[in-house]
Amino acid sequence: MEKLDLLVWSAQDLADAPALLDLGVRGLAVSAAAGLENPPLLLGRGAELAGLVEVWVDSVDGWPALVEAVPSDAYLVTESVPQPPSGVPGLLTHLTWFPKPERLTDEDFFHGWQVVHTPSSAALHPRRQGYLRDAVARTLTPGSPPVRAIVSELFAVEDYLDPTRLFGGKEALDRTLQELPLYADASTLSSCPVWQTVHLARS
Repeated sequence: MEKLDLLVWSAQDLADAPALLDLGVRGLAVSAAAGLENPPLLLGRGAELAGLVEVWVDSVDGWPALVEAVPSDAYLVTESVPQPPSGVPGLLTHLTWFPKPERLTDEDFFHGWQVVHTPSSAALHPRRQGYLRDAVARTLTPGSPPVRAIVSELFAVEDYLDPTRLFGGKEALDRTLQELPLYADASTLSSCPVWQTVHLARS
């Protein structure tokens, strides 16, 4: 089983995503831009994104047909779940994606992102209710940006919209800023809030 993440830039293309089940995919999750007024942490290309489509397939070989059906920037990823979703309904997802800085080796990048930052992110977002971390193994669509990380963090909407609830204290914020150069450059981060609208799987 393999997982593909599709960054979709057209609302119409995103609306067509459920049809991917007709192409024999094993699972499908569709998350659409939340359209919140004055959302926190709207960074980079976040305002442009229509949504994220997550697809589980038996083989990556069939990816061209998926992208033909839903035009997108497509990435083959490995998924980790450092914090399993709480299962509370109606959670909002804060979606973040970014490339690996050229100054970092793969070893340095993954150490900074996964070994250093992941544990401390719990203090940065103490009310977070789930954390999924996709590492990009391969960019599938020619010309797509060289994304290496796609992260989904789940929050109750009232926690997400209130900075005093979204973030931990000053110490946690300062630590995050100190850790950031270990895995990313602030100028290359993109993020936005999304709602998951479809989550289906075939038996």
